Amino acid sequence: MSAFTVVGLGEVLWDLLPDGQQLGGAPANFAYHAAALGDRGIVASRVGADQLGDGICARLADLGLATHYLQRDPDRATVAVHVRLDGDGQPDFAITEDVAWDALAWTPEWAALAAEADAVCFGSLAQRAATSRQTVHRFLRDTRPGTVRLFDVNLRQSYYSPAVLDVSLRRATMVKLNDAELPHVMRLLGLEVGEDEGDEATARRLLRAHDLRLVCLTRGAHGSLLVTDAETVTHPGYTVQVTDTVGAGDAFAAAVVHHWLRGALLEAIGDAANRLGAYVATQAGATPSLPPDVRRQVLHPGTHR
Repeated sequence: MSAFTVVGLGEVLWDLLPDGQQLGGAPANFAYHAAALGDRGIVASRVGADQLGDGICARLADLGLATHYLQRDPDRATVAVHVRLDGDGQPDFAITEDVAWDALAWTPEWAALAAEADAVCFGSLAQRAATSRQTVHRFLRDTRPGTVRLFDVNLRQSYYSPAVLDVSLRRATMVKLNDAELPHVMRLLGLEVGEDEGDEATARRLLRAHDLRLVCLTRGAHGSLLVTDAETVTHPGYTVQVTDTVGAGDAFAAAVVHHWLRGALLEAIGDAANRLGAYVATQAGATPSLPPDVRRQVLHPGTHR
């Protein structure tokens, strides 16, 4: 099939992991995995005119990703984020403020990219500064009506608010969040969660409150829940030896979008997304190379509607 244009819009950075420096930032990770699956994965972000920024440009090029939509900021630095892993490989990020991707600028190049995008993944972190928040939403407004707009919530530190969550969900066609974020997001949005209410009912309420087409709930080692207005699919996940979980959710999101764009059955989408997310969790960092057998299994998870 023809490749789709799939954009990761927002932050790009260096993750400083115990094993060394790795490319990071959820939208950039998403774009990398979209490209690894055969689409035109594009990172739309901003880095400093510094050595770390040069390194990100070089790394993206090494991964086969274009750098044409990577802005350079003469005044703000590229960020390197210290990542602490717990015993289960779960990350904790220490993210600094006033960095290059806090000043995402609206440009003619980005306007053209928005108009041709088949899918856009964006999160809450890159919206912490007003300039970038305005640019993100202008990008989303300028996409075509049929463009998939995935809001990958990714709550980090205190860099989110009810207002950001609400307007982002209203711009989105689908949302991805984890099982710890779901009840917190619901409370912030003033959407009550019943004491005995299960994840499916909560996710469906979120779906209908914001007129979404899909809610993706990741559950770590316990797989996922995918909810549309007409269907619910659960997946138990794959048992793997975890190295770290950095980027596993971004890989999950990329597989969801890849198969959604191609009209896959929801059950097949869930299997592909869990398989790719599980593989990334076995590797160090968020952008490992994808072995042919894993790629084949992710690309051919089941039948299509």
